[in-house]
Amino acid sequence: MSSITRSSWPASELGRAWMIFVAVLVMAIIYWLPEPGPLVRNGEPIALTQDGKACLAILAFAITLWVTEAVPFAVTSLFVLLLVAALGIADYASVVQAGFGNPLITFFIGVLFLSTGFTQSGLGTRMVLHVLRVVGTRTDRVLLGFLIVGALLSMWITDMAVAALLLPLGVGVLRDANLKPLESNFGRGLMIACAFGPLIGGIGTPAGTGANLAAVGYLRELAGIEISFARWMAYGVPAALLMIPIAWQLLLRSFPPELERLPIADADISERIAALGKPSRREVWTLIVFSLTILVWLTSPLLSDFTGGRVNPPAQAVALGGGLLLFLPGLRVLNWREAQREMDWGGVILIVAGLSLGVMVFETGAARWLAQVMLGRITLVPVFVQPFVIVLVVAALHLLFSSNTVTGAIIMPILIALAQDLGLEIWTVAAPAAFTSSLAFILVTESPTNVLPYSAGYFSIRDMARVGIAMTIGAAFCVALSIMLVGFIVG
Repeated sequence: MSSITRSSWPASELGRAWMIFVAVLVMAIIYWLPEPGPLVRNGEPIALTQDGKACLAILAFAITLWVTEAVPFAVTSLFVLLLVAALGIADYASVVQAGFGNPLITFFIGVLFLSTGFTQSGLGTRMVLHVLRVVGTRTDRVLLGFLIVGALLSMWITDMAVAALLLPLGVGVLRDANLKPLESNFGRGLMIACAFGPLIGGIGTPAGTGANLAAVGYLRELAGIEISFARWMAYGVPAALLMIPIAWQLLLRSFPPELERLPIADADISERIAALGKPSRREVWTLIVFSLTILVWLTSPLLSDFTGGRVNPPAQAVALGGGLLLFLPGLRVLNWREAQREMDWGGVILIVAGLSLGVMVFETGAARWLAQVMLGRITLVPVFVQPFVIVLVVAALHLLFSSNTVTGAIIMPILIALAQDLGLEIWTVAAPAAFTSSLAFILVTESPTNVLPYSAGYFSIRDMARVGIAMTIGAAFCVALSIMLVGFIVG
């Protein structure tokens, strides 16, 4: 009987079953461990409650399955929703509300509509050819071009929107070269570059991500420090520019392209652009919708100021509205059947579960306790090493959340308090954490910016984690170097 049972389980399935067992075992061990004594910081006890410990147990379970891909990531995400309720951390309705009730979900759906429209209308193919005409067809230059374009755009446009713009361009390049998902090293590198570029550029300005704006707000409210646009850029832009060549070389070395040039002759690119003819009605409408969406994203603060706050459309509503415009009759770019077929709805589930779990970890106090454990002794580290350590620690915390803003909300107040208590320069202590709140290089599940390229199917969660760990260490050096050098120059 045992031999029959073993033979009926392929080796790959047996390996997945073992990883599920390991994930459950790790969760059980953490859940049943005795509660540690409270930490005391400046006379204030910070305890890890039973609910907080249960959240950490579920996090360990989810991260194990997400990294090993023992079951589809969306299935793991739905298990998270059930486990949070089953362990009594919160009732099921509250857990679902924390995820599905978050406006970020509508933002994500709207961006997916826009990305699908780019592909279905043919505009993506046209734009791919124009990009290739500029950077050439050498695969290393194409990779660098995507990183640079992603980083520069993301300094002014939310990183998730930039990833949505790059995704159809990258997929168009790979399909034209007949490179298959999960079989092409260049496909892996290019799709990960569609995430890395926007993540890198997002730290360049306060407008890059919501986490940056939250950090500026915390500094103003908790420390009375005003961080101007120029002061943020003085530290953020050099750090971002330093990261681009590091990301480029890491991707080339981790995933050496199987071809030196794309199978498109330079002279053929212009011919193919000419063969497309004039842009079709669907292409024009897609371009108009996407341009208007970006324009409203960029000008929302100005609209709010100009109208005294009466007109201030949320970024999530703008994204969803732009996506829905592609379905209008007469100007229709998409139909619902195409959207269902082409969009990765599993990515939506992933974000829902990640947000639900992140909120529970935050509300139970587990996040604060964990941050104190990881950063409570940062003042014992030499000053010139502190930025490097802070980046690595915050990157580790980021593994637990699918929200840059939540990560920043947890870590920023703690670092500001530590700097105030010890009389340190608050900005140079808080800046590494502010930057790293949006540098989600390791897990696909850390940021919606990663989920979008992942949804194309060209790389696995393990692929991104492998290069992402090295990129996180490289980013730590870049941020520390930028803070030390700029800090020395400005005194």
